Amino acid sequence: MSLQNDTNSSIFTLDIDGMTCASCVARVEKALNRIPGVEAASVNLATEQAKVRLEPGSSTTADEIIHLVQKTGYGAKISSAHGNFDPNPAHAFWGSDGFGRVLLSFILSAPLFLPMFFMPFGIHWALAPKWQILLATPVQFILGWRFYKAGLKSLMAGAGNMDLLVALGTSAAYGLSVYQMIASPHADHELYFEGSTVIICMVLLGKWLEARAKRQTSEAIRALQKLWPANAKVLNSNLVIKEGVALDQYRELPLDQVFPGDHILVLPGERIPVDGLILLGNSHIDESLLTGESDPVKKSLGAKVIGGSLNGEGVLIIDAKAVGVESVLSKIITLVEDAQTQKAPIQKLVDRVSAIFVPSVIIIALLTGLANWIYLDSVSIAILRSVSVLVIACPCALGLATPAAIMAGTGVAARFGILIKDPQVLELAHRLQIVAFDKTGTLTIGKPQVLEFIDLSGSNHQKLLLATAAGLQMGSEHPLAKALIDAAKLAGAIPIPPSQSEALPGVGISGVPSSGPWANQKLSLQSIASLVNNSHYSEILDKSQHCLSQGQTVSVLVHSETPSTPLAIIGFGDELKSSAKAAISALHQLHIRTVMLSGDNIAAAKRVGQSIGIDEVFGQVLPSNKAEIIRQLQSSGQDQARQYVAMVGDGVNDAPALASADVGMAMSTGTDVAMQAAGITLMRGDPSLVAGAIDISKKTWSKIGQNLFWAFAFNATGIPLAALGYLSPMLAGSAMALSSFCVLSNALLLKRWRPTHH
Repeated sequence: MSLQNDTNSSIFTLDIDGMTCASCVARVEKALNRIPGVEAASVNLATEQAKVRLEPGSSTTADEIIHLVQKTGYGAKISSAHGNFDPNPAHAFWGSDGFGRVLLSFILSAPLFLPMFFMPFGIHWALAPKWQILLATPVQFILGWRFYKAGLKSLMAGAGNMDLLVALGTSAAYGLSVYQMIASPHADHELYFEGSTVIICMVLLGKWLEARAKRQTSEAIRALQKLWPANAKVLNSNLVIKEGVALDQYRELPLDQVFPGDHILVLPGERIPVDGLILLGNSHIDESLLTGESDPVKKSLGAKVIGGSLNGEGVLIIDAKAVGVESVLSKIITLVEDAQTQKAPIQKLVDRVSAIFVPSVIIIALLTGLANWIYLDSVSIAILRSVSVLVIACPCALGLATPAAIMAGTGVAARFGILIKDPQVLELAHRLQIVAFDKTGTLTIGKPQVLEFIDLSGSNHQKLLLATAAGLQMGSEHPLAKALIDAAKLAGAIPIPPSQSEALPGVGISGVPSSGPWANQKLSLQSIASLVNNSHYSEILDKSQHCLSQGQTVSVLVHSETPSTPLAIIGFGDELKSSAKAAISALHQLHIRTVMLSGDNIAAAKRVGQSIGIDEVFGQVLPSNKAEIIRQLQSSGQDQARQYVAMVGDGVNDAPALASADVGMAMSTGTDVAMQAAGITLMRGDPSLVAGAIDISKKTWSKIGQNLFWAFAFNATGIPLAALGYLSPMLAGSAMALSSFCVLSNALLLKRWRPTHH
């Protein structure tokens, strides 16, 4: 969970100001991890945020952490609830990354560098030295002051960053020009003011482009945040909700003043402000930005609605169930923010490289200057080549390569209902060879019905047996329990509540009926797979053969006294999801083997698996064994070679398997426990999203690889070229800005991604 304004939390999210490159990230992270009481810290350049987790019982406060970050040379504050975006247009234009500063720097620098473009035509014209220094000085020391300020702070902290390289490089070019003006005022020396000013212009332009691109990578979060209406229409508490109720008796309150249990009026075309249940009315609800489902969903009395979704044509009255941080929308935003703030494992390697990068570049620049001075006997050329090395080596692109791709990839995935909460998933998903599915609620709708009820008691009390079995399931949220209770009500059998009840993990449930023929006797309702060692198992199997041949899930009502005897066989049927077959086909196109885990009889499970094209089926699987099967699949390659396995499930009993898999994917239609154990949540319970999740993970990982390759290649190529004099300071500044822009632009191409089924 990320902290917004709660300074009592053990996890802080801080907005960090002044970071410019990967070495800045490494320094802030190192400083945070050195603070007593800090258990872990992660800093992200693209989001300009740090997440800090304190040790249990730590007395370290947010203010102390902020103070220590500021001593390192960076600004820090507790992150606001709605992102770190400045709403002030004037500050956005003239701020440190605003376009106003870029525009002014180019206007002042234009008379200095434009004469260069006339030289190929034989026109040699330049401003007088006094005019050159007059134009260059404000660019160098006013518009470029940010580089001196940040560079000095980093130097005082015993490290270096991109700003230090720019400040050193431009100061050397500016200082050389001033020296030549003073030492030989009447000599015809070439001055290098245009070099220093253009470097500053290009770096400012690069920072503005970076800031603009970062805002685009954060669009997914801001789009979700905008779904919240500012206010809610809260009906008067004494108003009885019924047809014809007066809809003008409400107060319009800010969302932070709305509580669970309030009755909310939502008019046609309005955003629903809270999660809740419909008390009155029906309408079509657009949940596309939350679930990725493009078609509006019809909702009527008793239906669940999600805050942030758009009401269609009907007037609704909603009973508020979850507001603020407890709402689905808030949890989605938190998941996406956490994914974008965390680091992919490969980023840790980049951070280690960046930590020694800037000092290494300064040493290379000094050696370049010394070698050129000795070899060419020219101080000016030596300084200019050193300046080029300093500028070309700025590690901006390196620092942005991974986080920019993660932000763009997780953002576009969230738009289509795929929430990637763990960046490690991106590194593992491209290796996946096997996807294992739970059956009920994952490949099937998860709303089974009682199709068969076979009386084995010989007492001709079928209705009482049904009432007794349904009574055992009272209070359970399991889909089979709901189906049994619904079947009893439909048959006019009132469920008999048990006086005692005990869940049997992975088996079923037991209890003592409070009335009826089996009052005060212990009965249990169990899966057929759990009765293999029962002395009546062959009889049970024979009597349930018809149910099993139809692919039904079979439960058995058993008298638990010794010898335990079967009283009834119950056959449940569950409809396959319409997209199940297409989902399996899409995975096969990605060359991924598919597996299904089911508690059903193996023959029945295979029949279901074959109907949708599953490669391998495991039947009669107890929930406790699912994780073990995942581990077996992971070592199922040739010569027990490592296989990468994803698990897709939705229930509490899937949580161990989801955690054991390399990549866990949970259906949002399932339980919170399953979603917490999984690295990916599929927002609308659609199995076809599995292939989409793997595809966007692969594409995001591919972008990370491309970005890192080009960032490293850029520096590996640029530094020797600059040292040998093939890159002037101006070209080095332009190339450095271009490299960051290219990395961000490449990452933003992910925004064009669409799932194949959409």
